[in-house]
Amino acid sequence: MASIKEVKPLPLKDLYIGKGPVRLREGKKEVSELADSIRKIGLLEPIVVCPGDKPGQYEIITGQRRFLAHQELKKDTILAAILDAKVDETTAKVISISENLVRRDLNRRDLIDACTALFRQYCSIQAVIDETGLPRSKVSEYVKYDRLDSKLKKLVDNGEVELKAALRAQDAAAISGEIKAEEAVKLAKEMSTMSGAQQSKLVKQIEEEPAASVDDLIEAAKTQEKITQIIVTLGATAHKGLSTYAKDEGTTMDDAARTLIEEALSGKGLLEE
Repeated sequence: MASIKEVKPLPLKDLYIGKGPVRLREGKKEVSELADSIRKIGLLEPIVVCPGDKPGQYEIITGQRRFLAHQELKKDTILAAILDAKVDETTAKVISISENLVRRDLNRRDLIDACTALFRQYCSIQAVIDETGLPRSKVSEYVKYDRLDSKLKKLVDNGEVELKAALRAQDAAAISGEIKAEEAVKLAKEMSTMSGAQQSKLVKQIEEEPAASVDDLIEAAKTQEKITQIIVTLGATAHKGLSTYAKDEGTTMDDAARTLIEEALSGKGLLEE
């Protein structure tokens, strides 16, 4: 992999944003806030660039927001760490993900795009995990985004539904063998307001009654199952493990605990109705 050969100020006019940076959806407000910070305390970390397509040009690998903030401040130069060789788009994404993960959480859709690009490159979930350091559960979820119906992708992009709910809704709407887009959208929106137990109940009912009205099944999932709340006391190690699992799965501690309990009971054949 390319290595840094020198760090020095570069003219902004010689820089351009390539396809590697994964922070593609930052708003003007965030750039302005960063510009205010740089105005007050200066640039704390140089951007990373590699040789560009034309002599004298440099492609930005990491530091898109810092570059845009410098433009807003009308500065002439920015401190940059210069790689000794040009890198391809996949390598640039890997570098950008790694750098941004230690700075703060990436935009969810940007992570989906980056993981999908890496999965297409390597055709292996484990390879994406090795390159990014992301949890397996997240990588497995993110690379599935690409197979969503366009209407469901729009819901996920707009933050109306979680990716996991959209995937579950699409699978439920495709039980007959063909995806019913409108049905999938309705299911995704409803599932986003349900608990994990209610979602599982709805999917199970659709599998058992594929000819039934979706509206009736949704209502049944919300009202039929009696939910019993229990209080469990956990030691520090178990609590930490449950918290990590919930974070990796993008769910609440309650739903994480329910999922693990149901899986354990199912494995012992104790969930038969």
